[in-house]
Amino acid sequence: MISRRTLIGTAMALAVVWAGPAALAQDPPVQLGALFNTSGPQTFFGAPALHGARLAADTINASGGVLGQSLELIEVDGDSDADAWTTLVPAALREHPGISALFGLSDSNNALAAGRASAAASHVFVTSGATSPRLPEQVPTYLFLAAFGDNVQAAAAAEYAYGRLGARNALVLFDPDHIYTRLLHGYFATAFQGLGGTVAASEAIAPRSASPSVPEIGGADLVFLSVESADDAAVMIPIIRATGFTGPIFGGDGYASAAVWSAHPDVADVYFTTHVYLGANTQDPTVAAFIAAYEAAVPGETPTAFSALAYDTVGLLATALDNAGSAEPSSVADGLFAIDDYRGVTGTISYAGGTHIPRKSVTILEIDNGAQTFVEEMTPSHVPAP
Repeated sequence: MISRRTLIGTAMALAVVWAGPAALAQDPPVQLGALFNTSGPQTFFGAPALHGARLAADTINASGGVLGQSLELIEVDGDSDADAWTTLVPAALREHPGISALFGLSDSNNALAAGRASAAASHVFVTSGATSPRLPEQVPTYLFLAAFGDNVQAAAAAEYAYGRLGARNALVLFDPDHIYTRLLHGYFATAFQGLGGTVAASEAIAPRSASPSVPEIGGADLVFLSVESADDAAVMIPIIRATGFTGPIFGGDGYASAAVWSAHPDVADVYFTTHVYLGANTQDPTVAAFIAAYEAAVPGETPTAFSALAYDTVGLLATALDNAGSAEPSSVADGLFAIDDYRGVTGTISYAGGTHIPRKSVTILEIDNGAQTFVEEMTPSHVPAP
């Protein structure tokens, strides 16, 4: 089925209701639980993602809502504490029993906890930004991804590093404290070696320690730096450069933050995989329209990839409910499986065939003198198994 909807044109902040300024008059509204860390150390993911989700709800309501009713977001803040979701999710569902599905979160640890709590209540949870391809196996039936899996983005990084940059000997550095960073570095090593490259070593690092350091780079011609965020990468890259290494550094979608890199104009020859290019010179009219709408809705801020993912996730869930013709929680999964070739900001998305991880391409960006520039959009040929 071709989806018909295309957008554009404890009590830690528990259950804040967002219906948007253009909310419809119908009662009761269709409700989605919006789970984001808008306080604590993951605010850099959560706050822009929530802004994207709100923009999507406003856009949907302005164009007629969902199933003829207004769409409300029931916002829940987890304060960047994965364990908190075991309490927050059931509390939100008790307070708002009309919630059709839940979505959000850009960290695999948090998404796993929230997904399990949602599944315990027989509700679908769509993680807008987490990328562990193991999540649907860990939470069968109820957990979906809106993003590509880490195995896909790691394979794209490996193919670009090997084929375009000519790298043959990589040093892999990773933060062991996160599911995301542990999986990403392993998938990259597997994919790079599968292409014929050599991984000199895989070494743990601690970017948030008092004195972060890196091991000897040796003869590596590429460093794959698997850290959670752009802030972590900005800490580690100068330390890597201080060893005398002048070659390319590669990372994952956690690097996506124009604001962070603009504060580091000395950073260059750094590449990362991400979900969409959000530069002002984008040639994609859907992306350009999203950027303009976001900047109008959130003055003084520019969207991130996580804003775009959350925006698309709300659109996907609204489309799933329209496909199902029902706001009942039991109908959401079937509505998602009916989505084929949904045109979102982050690409064309499909769950057809019963997949819980959508088929999507990967965008490669380069950081050059503090600016993010578009390099290539690609779909890797060989992807490691989850």
